[in-house]
Amino acid sequence: MNLKAEFALCFLLGVVASSWGFLEHDSWITVELLHSLANSDSFSFRGNVTIPSLNSGLANVEQPALSNAELDMLKKLALQNEFYRLKATVVYSNGAKAQFITSNKACRLLQAQLNDVLWVSLDPSGYVTGITVSQDTAPATVECTQEDVSKLVESQFSTDVLIRHAELAPVPDTAGFIQKVEREREARERGEVRDNRGFFAKYWMYIVPVVLLVFISGATNQDGAK
Repeated sequence: MNLKAEFALCFLLGVVASSWGFLEHDSWITVELLHSLANSDSFSFRGNVTIPSLNSGLANVEQPALSNAELDMLKKLALQNEFYRLKATVVYSNGAKAQFITSNKACRLLQAQLNDVLWVSLDPSGYVTGITVSQDTAPATVECTQEDVSKLVESQFSTDVLIRHAELAPVPDTAGFIQKVEREREARERGEVRDNRGFFAKYWMYIVPVVLLVFISGATNQDGAK
């Protein structure tokens, strides 16, 4: 099998392998959000995010308001300087699921008045590789005080969803390189390869010894004459 045939086979296998992916790049996904309002492993429902088109990045966010008991738990979490944890379950168009967990300081969430940003990272095939939550506003203090907690006036999350697409690295022109190697090999077999180098580049290995011999013999004759 020559190089061209090997490249064609590798390319065909790559196409077949990529066709096995179940998620198209412009498919839709839904994300179920659960959060932990206590320093435990228990999670409760927070809301749903629907992204009809991964290319457009438009999202529909539905999040009910927090109850008074949930607000008290979140304030207690902030006063203890604990982490607010968010569990995101991605559901693809074919029913497959993927789960991600992200966390942030509960104090920062209160200082931002429950405004946060949900980042959804995608690979080139459209698979979700990560989900993280953050706040745009910088924290006023490192730790929350009772005064900071009392400033919370919102009881419902306001979430912006941002899609982060992976950037493809430059792909080398493998096909062109293999074709060039094939043409050079075939030309060598037919004897059609021409040497376009200059005269000195071709015959320097013969010229240099002659010059050295002439120089040495000239110096020897001068010594003899003296």
